[in-house]
Amino acid sequence: MASKGKTKMKTHKGTKKRFRLSAKGKAMHRSSGTSHLAGRMSQKRKRNLRGTTAVDSCMEPTIKAALGKYSS
Repeated sequence: MASKGKTKMKTHKGTKKRFRLSAKGKAMHRSSGTSHLAGRMSQKRKRNLRGTTAVDSCMEPTIKAALGKYSS
């Protein structure tokens, strides 16, 4: 028999795939526009799109709530 306790918060799997938390707890994401059609971009633009960048601080609580147990 299943117990009638509180339901658990599920992790939003799309958020888990797109965001990672840094060691200091900032939400990091990959820059958009890097997957294809990069031949028309300048080298400087492609270079600056490499790596990850921090999300705006106003979006961090939403992302951490969607990550659930992966945000601690």
